[in-house]
Amino acid sequence: MNPLRIAAIVEGDGEVGAVPVLLRRYADLSGWPGRIFIPPVIRQPASKLFKPGQLERVVELAARKLGGPGGILVLLDCEDDCPAQLGPTLLGRVRNARPDLPSAVVLAHREYEAWFLGAASSIAGQRSLPKDLRPHPSPESIRACKEWLSDQMPRGSAYNEVEDQPALTALFDLEAARHACRSFDKCHRDLMALIQRVATVSASPKD
Repeated sequence: MNPLRIAAIVEGDGEVGAVPVLLRRYADLSGWPGRIFIPPVIRQPASKLFKPGQLERVVELAARKLGGPGGILVLLDCEDDCPAQLGPTLLGRVRNARPDLPSAVVLAHREYEAWFLGAASSIAGQRSLPKDLRPHPSPESIRACKEWLSDQMPRGSAYNEVEDQPALTALFDLEAARHACRSFDKCHRDLMALIQRVATVSASPKD
């Protein structure tokens, strides 16, 4: 059976390491454990991707990196914009650029780390976080999720997105994050659907 092939486009240094971890977790959930190929993640500032033609250029680069049938995931933070408005616009651009490839656009509201705040009990005691860490009551309402995580750590420690974001992505409770964060509930549904579509286009006649 051919592996799933999904190329990812992100905006932050932490997501470069975290998104492959997230995709592998969802491949496992979808019945493809250990059978996913993720090319080196493409990082581009969101400000560039919003410019005419730039997202399309990066999508084409991602498609070339796949090296075969696969899909494309764009995952960005959405701090001030409305995800329900911005997301469909970006998805339309991605699909217009490569209509032959399954694709998904996921916008974390307001930051990727908001999902950790919503599932904070599941990461308690990890990465210098206290053992009695409790979820934030409204994780998608605050602008400084990284700072919130740093504030929970002992003096002299601070959240490091490059190191901590991938590690916490491997640990946080997906269902808890879905219940606490609307944007992660959408992420969950989009990733499950994307993997299913990629599995379909990747299926070999010999399988």
